[in-house]
Amino acid sequence: MLQRIQVRNRWKSIFKPWEEADPWLFAACIALTIFGGIMIHSVEINQGLINWWRHWVTGAVGLFLAIIISRCRYQILIEWKWPIYILINLSLIAVRFIGTTGLGAQRWINIGGFYLQPSEFAKVGMIVTLAALLHDKTVPTVGNMLRMLAIMAVPWGLIFAEPNLGTSLVFGAITIGMFYWGNVNPGWLILLFSPLISVLFNNLSTPIWIAWVVVAGIIAWRTLPWPWLGTFGAVLVNVVSGHLGHIFWNVLKDYQKMRLTGFLNPEKDPLGSGYHLIQSRIAIGAGELKGRGLFQGTQTQLNFIPEQHTDFIFSAIGEELGFIGCIAVLLIFWIICFRLVTIAQTANDNFGSLLAIGVLSMLIFQVFVNIGMNIGLAPVTGIPLPFLSYGNASLLSNFLGLGLVEAVASQRQRKKRWN
Repeated sequence: MLQRIQVRNRWKSIFKPWEEADPWLFAACIALTIFGGIMIHSVEINQGLINWWRHWVTGAVGLFLAIIISRCRYQILIEWKWPIYILINLSLIAVRFIGTTGLGAQRWINIGGFYLQPSEFAKVGMIVTLAALLHDKTVPTVGNMLRMLAIMAVPWGLIFAEPNLGTSLVFGAITIGMFYWGNVNPGWLILLFSPLISVLFNNLSTPIWIAWVVVAGIIAWRTLPWPWLGTFGAVLVNVVSGHLGHIFWNVLKDYQKMRLTGFLNPEKDPLGSGYHLIQSRIAIGAGELKGRGLFQGTQTQLNFIPEQHTDFIFSAIGEELGFIGCIAVLLIFWIICFRLVTIAQTANDNFGSLLAIGVLSMLIFQVFVNIGMNIGLAPVTGIPLPFLSYGNASLLSNFLGLGLVEAVASQRQRKKRWN
């Protein structure tokens, strides 16, 4: 009896550091990783590739790192924000000099046969930096926001220049999500992105663009601390950006332009820019309710969709597992998002809460854009589906984010856990 009690106490001591961790969050991420390996194997079964096995090995390494991080005091990262920020920028600069090129972009560094993509880890590093800058500001000022934007603009610019439009958009989503949670005035966030909206509206309809310029001016008048100057500046920026839209368009690479125009009308170039979107919609539609069955999809098994193991893995799920499989995946993602919001609401401090929201913003944006481009509701931007798409750096960065959030969850007070 005494020996049994000792064994039980020993097991309790092992798991004690994780008593307040979120098992649902861990389980959901692990389930998606395992399922992702299965779907990658289905996509590549006729090609003799072993990316599915590498996906699981990378996931196991990521899970190990997440468990280690979850036992650490995440508050020490506040003091390490600048070393982390400098490190991610140095790694992004290194890509410009020693990086390898693939698919028309220079994004990877080859380290002993392992292709490291610094932009993926930069997302997690930026979450830490922004959380550390925001956590002690009850109501951030315009000056605070502009300084943080200037800090974020350096890695964003390096990533955009690779070129990597998809990851640069994820940076924007992370910034908006964390600014909103950090009590930045929502009107300022709208003004922040108003120039981009002006560019889009000016190309669609001049009256709509003029109306938007007026709306931006009203928002500036009601939210900025200096109404006259702020309104004049907001109107001027939107007018100028609307007329300079063609210049921003010329900054994009040719393949990025084709992706955007192909999204608007994929049938215009069915064998070129619209090919992925058309074939993906065919695959998902062919799955109907229950799907054709695992390893039985014609679009998937006959390799009609290039790079299906990465950005278009959701089309394989839709074809082989049907509407039911797609809903099951979305349900798991909903569980992940729900748990992240819960952890953010019950964290012991603002820093931990912001970390959870940063990871939430990163994941939910990637899910919406990736699934959107698979079903034809968003342009092809090269954004992977978290935990499901093949990509070692992407999977590791997702697990690093998971480890940070679990560290926040593990250090919550027990009385707060069920609030």
